[in-house]
Amino acid sequence: MFVSVTGSHLIYLSWTVSKQEVGATPDLMVAYIDFFLGGDEKRLDMVSIIQKRFPMCIIFGGDGSYMSPYNLHSDTLLTNLLGQHVPATVWTRLVAGLNAQLRTVRHCSIRSALIPVIDWINSHANPQLEFHGVKIELGWFQATASGYYQLGILVVFGDYYFQDMLQPDLLDSSDDSTRKKVASPRESLKQKTWAHTSQAFSLKRITRGINGGLINDVTLRSLDFKRDFLFPLSLLLRNTRPVGRQDSLQLLITLILLSDLSVTLLMLLQFYWISIGAFLAVLLILPLSLLCPFPAGLNALFSKEPRRVSLARIYALWNATSLSNIAVAFLCGIFRYGFSYLQPPDKSSASTTRREDDKWWLLPTILLLFKSIQARFVNWHIANLEIEDFSLFCPDPDVFWAHEPS
Repeated sequence: MFVSVTGSHLIYLSWTVSKQEVGATPDLMVAYIDFFLGGDEKRLDMVSIIQKRFPMCIIFGGDGSYMSPYNLHSDTLLTNLLGQHVPATVWTRLVAGLNAQLRTVRHCSIRSALIPVIDWINSHANPQLEFHGVKIELGWFQATASGYYQLGILVVFGDYYFQDMLQPDLLDSSDDSTRKKVASPRESLKQKTWAHTSQAFSLKRITRGINGGLINDVTLRSLDFKRDFLFPLSLLLRNTRPVGRQDSLQLLITLILLSDLSVTLLMLLQFYWISIGAFLAVLLILPLSLLCPFPAGLNALFSKEPRRVSLARIYALWNATSLSNIAVAFLCGIFRYGFSYLQPPDKSSASTTRREDDKWWLLPTILLLFKSIQARFVNWHIANLEIEDFSLFCPDPDVFWAHEPS
């Protein structure tokens, strides 16, 4: 038996079993409990029993955010279970390649971000798995009764399942308004809208109680995610593909970090000269976030494994947070000098003073440019740390599977 728990929802079970294992994905987004009844894990006829467990729903960890990208967590138990049909080396390579594609999927742009994943599954994953009689399909699933939806894959054995799932009574293409209400992993949906979704189907009968739908080129257009008010930050905070040249990249980040600190101190000095109120506003809204990227960056660049990735993400968050101080600096400058042009000059030297004050925006603009470049470099740095095998992104399926671990 496989029980999955997503988010902060917990399941308490009381059952007499011979063995049970509790686990979770590394980001704690999905927890699971595995039950073995009466020594099933040691039975010799497990192959025929395992075939009855297909189709199998495997829910992704993560939520598509910068700090917790989607990922397929495959432990030893799942690898051994699927190893009855798929060799462990093939499954391990498949999981690594799928996770490499999923890390760039953001929930705020789910429809466009999932297109490369679907193409990769069709071109790289399924042609190799079909040699072993197995196929995977991308889908969304309701793992709990709370209305929360999560992405995942449906692992199937053989071709019989398509005739059973794509039934005419489960399809209704006449209602386009409900199409946008279904398959939204962050929205609470009513159960009656599921059966009226265009090109969607019910998996409840097939997957023993789990509702959901396949995600393909047709149903992908039905996915609708609401963008939050922090959506512009996704331009700075995003998981990218690795670019290599790690040593050169770290050197550039260090130079940008030192330049960032120099311009920050000069800007603070400039606003201290303008007024003590403007200086305190720029420094304390948000409190000290303008100065924190420098120590956070040094800690991330010169720390040792395995904390480098988490520290680099914290550094990226501090760098993005410091944009609030730059916004306050622009506001203070506009209020201080922008409205001064509306007042008539009362001194002969007013024109000279205004010409000098016209350049107040220069340092905040340079600092904003440094923050943007710094964010892009840090994203590449994190990608290089998390993915060392660049062959995972190889567009040629034959070359991709040629690097399959022995």
